[in-house]
Amino acid sequence: MKNGNLPLRSSYTEKEAAQALGISLTRLQLLLDENIFNDGGRRPPEVLLQPSDLVLLSFWNRSRPNPKVVRMPRRA
Repeated sequence: MKNGNLPLRSSYTEKEAAQALGISLTRLQLLLDENIFNDGGRRPPEVLLQPSDLVLLSFWNRSRPNPKVVRMPRRA
């Protein structure tokens, strides 16, 4: 997360999570679609995220494609 001084909350809306991570809402939704909601279904209209989810989203936001890492294929 960008700001370690943020108060710890029990849950975050997508907008709050994007602000906490210092990324756009569009980027957050892209990360969710690429890494979580990739089974062919739609992302729910309202997603609540836990603090641990923000840690993963922060990692995914910083990670770059690596040819040495085998990613799980998208589910069809």
